[in-house]
Amino acid sequence: MIDLSKKPADLPTVEELLAMPESEYMNERQLAFFRWLLLQEKQRLLEKAAETTANLAEENINTPDWTDRATIEEEQALELRVRDRERKLMKKIDEALKRIEEGTYGYCEETGEPIGIPRLLARPTATLSIEAQERHERLEKLRAG
Repeated sequence: MIDLSKKPADLPTVEELLAMPESEYMNERQLAFFRWLLLQEKQRLLEKAAETTANLAEENINTPDWTDRATIEEEQALELRVRDRERKLMKKIDEALKRIEEGTYGYCEETGEPIGIPRLLARPTATLSIEAQERHERLEKLRAG
Protein backbone atom coordinates (compact mmCIF):
# COMPACT_ATOMS: atom_id res chain seq x y z
CA MET A 1 0.00 0.00 0.00
CA ILE A 2 1.17 3.52 -0.77
CA ASP A 3 2.19 5.57 2.27
CA LEU A 4 -0.17 8.50 2.06
CA SER A 5 0.71 9.91 5.46
CA LYS A 6 3.51 12.05 4.00
CA LYS A 7 3.08 14.28 0.98
CA PRO A 8 5.55 13.34 -1.77
CA ALA A 9 8.23 15.97 -2.30
CA ASP A 10 7.35 16.40 -6.00
CA LEU A 11 3.81 17.58 -5.19
CA PRO A 12 3.22 21.31 -4.83
CA THR A 13 2.51 22.84 -1.44
CA VAL A 14 -0.80 24.60 -0.79
CA GLU A 15 1.02 27.93 -1.11
CA GLU A 16 2.47 26.89 -4.49
CA LEU A 17 -0.98 25.77 -5.69
CA LEU A 18 -2.51 29.10 -4.74
CA ALA A 19 0.34 31.03 -6.39
CA MET A 20 0.05 29.25 -9.75
CA PRO A 21 -1.33 31.39 -12.58
CA GLU A 22 -4.85 30.74 -13.87
CA SER A 23 -3.37 29.64 -17.19
CA GLU A 24 -1.95 26.57 -15.40
CA TYR A 25 -5.30 25.59 -13.85
CA MET A 26 -5.60 21.82 -13.36
CA ASN A 27 -2.15 21.06 -14.70
CA GLU A 28 -0.52 17.69 -13.95
CA ARG A 29 1.01 18.85 -10.65
CA GLN A 30 -2.31 20.22 -9.41
CA LEU A 31 -4.14 17.05 -10.42
CA ALA A 32 -1.48 14.91 -8.73
CA PHE A 33 -1.86 16.98 -5.54
CA PHE A 34 -5.65 16.57 -5.48
CA ARG A 35 -5.38 12.85 -6.33
CA TRP A 36 -3.05 12.45 -3.33
CA LEU A 37 -5.37 14.53 -1.11
CA LEU A 38 -8.43 12.47 -2.09
CA LEU A 39 -6.60 9.15 -1.66
CA GLN A 40 -5.36 10.27 1.74
CA GLU A 41 -8.92 11.07 2.85
CA LYS A 42 -10.19 7.78 1.44
CA GLN A 43 -7.55 5.84 3.35
CA ARG A 44 -8.47 7.69 6.57
CA LEU A 45 -12.15 6.81 6.08
CA LEU A 46 -11.33 3.15 5.41
CA GLU A 47 -9.24 2.99 8.57
CA LYS A 48 -12.09 4.51 10.62
CA ALA A 49 -14.56 2.01 9.12
CA ALA A 50 -12.28 -0.91 10.06
CA GLU A 51 -11.93 0.53 13.56
CA THR A 52 -15.72 0.77 13.89
CA THR A 53 -16.14 -2.84 12.78
CA ALA A 54 -13.59 -3.96 15.35
CA ASN A 55 -15.27 -1.88 18.09
CA LEU A 56 -18.71 -3.24 17.28
CA ALA A 57 -17.43 -6.82 17.40
CA GLU A 58 -15.63 -6.16 20.67
CA GLU A 59 -18.61 -4.46 22.35
CA ASN A 60 -20.97 -7.21 21.30
CA ILE A 61 -20.30 -9.06 24.53
CA ASN A 62 -23.28 -9.50 26.81
CA THR A 63 -23.59 -6.65 29.26
CA PRO A 64 -25.83 -7.67 32.16
CA ASP A 65 -26.78 -4.13 33.23
CA TRP A 66 -29.57 -2.87 30.97
CA THR A 67 -28.56 0.81 31.39
CA ASP A 68 -25.00 0.02 30.33
CA ARG A 69 -26.36 -1.97 27.40
CA ALA A 70 -28.63 0.93 26.36
CA THR A 71 -25.70 3.35 26.52
CA ILE A 72 -23.54 1.03 24.41
CA GLU A 73 -26.33 0.60 21.84
CA GLU A 74 -26.88 4.39 21.62
CA GLU A 75 -23.15 4.98 21.11
CA GLN A 76 -23.08 2.27 18.43
CA ALA A 77 -26.08 3.81 16.65
CA LEU A 78 -24.38 7.22 16.65
CA GLU A 79 -21.13 5.73 15.35
CA LEU A 80 -23.00 3.92 12.58
CA ARG A 81 -24.73 7.16 11.51
CA VAL A 82 -21.33 8.86 11.30
CA ARG A 83 -19.96 5.95 9.24
CA ASP A 84 -22.96 6.17 6.91
CA ARG A 85 -22.16 9.84 6.25
CA GLU A 86 -18.55 8.84 5.65
CA ARG A 87 -19.69 6.09 3.26
CA LYS A 88 -21.46 8.77 1.21
CA LEU A 89 -18.30 10.89 1.30
CA MET A 90 -16.31 7.86 0.11
CA LYS A 91 -18.59 7.65 -2.93
CA LYS A 92 -17.96 11.35 -3.66
CA ILE A 93 -14.21 10.78 -3.32
CA ASP A 94 -14.37 7.90 -5.82
CA GLU A 95 -16.35 10.11 -8.21
CA ALA A 96 -13.76 12.90 -7.84
CA LEU A 97 -10.92 10.46 -8.55
CA LYS A 98 -12.80 9.33 -11.65
CA ARG A 99 -13.15 12.97 -12.78
CA ILE A 100 -9.37 13.38 -12.37
CA GLU A 101 -8.83 10.39 -14.68
CA GLU A 102 -11.39 11.74 -17.19
CA GLY A 103 -9.88 15.24 -17.16
CA THR A 104 -13.01 16.98 -15.85
CA TYR A 105 -11.91 17.47 -12.24
CA GLY A 106 -11.91 21.06 -11.03
CA TYR A 107 -14.56 22.26 -13.47
CA CYS A 108 -18.16 23.06 -12.58
CA GLU A 109 -20.47 20.32 -13.84
CA GLU A 110 -23.15 22.92 -14.50
CA THR A 111 -21.24 25.74 -16.22
CA GLY A 112 -17.91 24.17 -17.21
CA GLU A 113 -16.09 27.06 -15.50
CA PRO A 114 -13.16 26.42 -13.14
CA ILE A 115 -14.28 25.69 -9.57
CA GLY A 116 -11.10 27.27 -8.22
CA ILE A 117 -8.18 26.04 -6.15
CA PRO A 118 -9.33 27.64 -2.86
CA ARG A 119 -12.74 25.93 -3.08
CA LEU A 120 -11.17 22.57 -4.02
CA LEU A 121 -8.76 22.83 -1.09
CA ALA A 122 -11.73 23.40 1.23
CA ARG A 123 -13.88 20.71 -0.43
CA PRO A 124 -11.89 18.46 -2.78
CA THR A 125 -15.07 16.65 -3.86
CA ALA A 126 -16.80 19.84 -5.04
CA THR A 127 -18.56 19.57 -8.40
CA LEU A 128 -20.02 23.07 -8.58
CA SER A 129 -18.49 26.52 -8.53
CA ILE A 130 -19.46 28.70 -5.59
CA GLU A 131 -21.90 30.64 -7.78
CA ALA A 132 -23.60 27.47 -9.06
CA GLN A 133 -23.73 26.04 -5.52
CA GLU A 134 -25.35 29.23 -4.21
CA ARG A 135 -27.91 29.07 -7.03
CA HIS A 136 -28.77 25.48 -6.09
CA GLU A 137 -29.14 26.42 -2.42
CA ARG A 138 -31.43 29.36 -3.27
CA LEU A 139 -33.60 27.10 -5.44
CA GLU A 140 -33.80 24.54 -2.63
CA LYS A 141 -34.92 27.23 -0.20
CA LEU A 142 -37.61 28.38 -2.63
CA ARG A 143 -38.88 24.81 -3.05
CA ALA A 144 -38.84 24.15 0.69
CA GLY A 145 -40.41 27.48 1.62
